[in-house]
Amino acid sequence: MRTLESILAAHPFFHGLDPGLMQLIIECALNVRFRPEHYLFHEGEQATHFFLIREGRVALETTATPQRPVIIETIETGEVLGWSWLFPPYCWHFSARAIEPVRAIMLDGICLREKSENDHRVGYELMKRVASILIQRLQATRLQLLDIYNVNGESGGASV
Repeated sequence: MRTLESILAAHPFFHGLDPGLMQLIIECALNVRFRPEHYLFHEGEQATHFFLIREGRVALETTATPQRPVIIETIETGEVLGWSWLFPPYCWHFSARAIEPVRAIMLDGICLREKSENDHRVGYELMKRVASILIQRLQATRLQLLDIYNVNGESGGASV
């Protein structure tokens, strides 16, 4: 049976983290599972945690209409979901729904913020790692927008 420490250490988000800091973070971690169609969190609710996805896929959604949410991104095995716990006003900007069975580590954001205040090394490591994910996701969004707007000059319209 694997321990939380070995699971966290094996996850790409915590790769190379100092073992002493890992011990502090483990105190905020919980192993969780979600069935397909179960919501991990809802847009507008208070953001108090984030997830390291161990297995499965999660749809990050926004509500275009009450009947039809729009999938913004699919988060998969080895990825991280949710950073709203780190930035005021600590509220979810999207909803997250399990597409298939999901196994994850849920990290308590309130616990991590307290540990970061007490030991700034924890906060610095978390911020570096979250910032890296934010940059990757912004780049992916930029590529999606380029694709949507077909920046290569192929507008699909008639030439003049």
